[in-house]
Amino acid sequence: MRKFAFNLTGFNKYGLYSDDVLYYDHVVTMEAVRRLPKDVLDARNFRITRAIQLDFLKIYLPKEKWITYEQDLEYRYLRPYIEEIVMERMEIYEFGCTNYSDHDWPAGELK
Repeated sequence: MRKFAFNLTGFNKYGLYSDDVLYYDHVVTMEAVRRLPKDVLDARNFRITRAIQLDFLKIYLPKEKWITYEQDLEYRYLRPYIEEIVMERMEIYEFGCTNYSDHDWPAGELK
């Protein structure tokens, strides 16, 4: 069922991974993208730019370049950063830090 849903989205036809299309304006996603190594960030930006151009031209990548469900499962590059950020937030709230503002997040997070 998940594989069917993955193919139904159509992002794979543009060469995008599921982590490429996470809602960027979410503060956790913004911070995770900020923490990416430069080479991973450059590859992400290339895939997104290429997908925008392909969509504008109303074409897809050749079928052999489509991202498969298995490839997508293997390459969840943002997930470790997102998990780390969520754990950091939980730790801050568990310790009751009062000198730490939500505005102190590097990605400009607001509560």
